[in-house]
This record gives sequence, C-alpha cells and structure tokens, in this order.
Amino acid sequence: MTVTGIITAIIVGLIVGALGRLVVPGRQSIPLWLTMLIGVGAALLGTAIARSLGVATTNGVDWIELLIQVGLAAVGVMLTVSLAGGRRSTY
Repeated sequence: MTVTGIITAIIVGLIVGALGRLVVPGRQSIPLWLTMLIGVGAALLGTAIARSLGVATTNGVDWIELLIQVGLAAVGVMLTVSLAGGRRSTY
C-alpha cells in the first residue's frame, strides 16, 4: 500500500465513520475521535471484504464497497455504544 493509499483510506474512513454514526438511530455517547477510528477500521475491513467478494474494483464509484464499509461502521458504533454502557465521555 502506498502513502497515497493510506491517506485515502484515512479520509474515506473519516467519512465512513460519520455516515455510520448517522445511520445508527438515537444519540451516541461516544467521542468523535472514537467514531473516526471506527470509521477508518470499517473502511479497511470493508475494502478487504469487498475484494474477497470480487466487488472492490468497478468503473466509477464502488457503491457496494461503500455500503459494506458504512454497514461495518454502523455496527461498530452500535457495539461501542452498547459496551460503553451509556456513560458520557468528556473528551
């Protein structure tokens, strides 16, 4: 993976994390930096899953890959909120 690829993954991850947080209903009591971290992880994992399914490379926008990434981010946000137990973070 090149430096450009890593930077792109981080930027896409930040967007995916925000979209994943928007998909989850209700208020999430986790800090924004944690949402971003979940998004970066979901973007990387989503890309790996899309590649294994053979849908990662298409002409134009990779909508299936993006949906996988946002879905993983939403699940990650839900799991993190449930594990936090409703505690409010001050970060």
